[in-house]
Amino acid sequence: MIFITAKFRIKPEHADDWPEIAREFTEATRAEPGCLWFDWSRSVDDPTEYVLVEAFRDGEAGAAHVGSDHFRTARETLPPHLVATPRIVNTTVPGEDWSELGEMAV
Repeated sequence: MIFITAKFRIKPEHADDWPEIAREFTEATRAEPGCLWFDWSRSVDDPTEYVLVEAFRDGEAGAAHVGSDHFRTARETLPPHLVATPRIVNTTVPGEDWSELGEMAV
């Protein structure tokens, strides 16, 4: 799977509204057949920072995401709400789901 984590720094005046601002993009991405997950979290240390954790089945699914209409729209509608260009870690890992953290087994 393609595993991606990205940090988004949101303008302070838009930070509380970011989930709604990104809602259409989020919902459309989650509906893609190759999307395994697409989840936002807000930093507990910086209320203007959101972290996106996303995964796609394979490179083909990742390419379909980047080529989608909703991705093109997001490239136009989301940046005006950002302080800086998002930072990203993008890698390929085996599997299609989260693994258990054995050191904290319950």
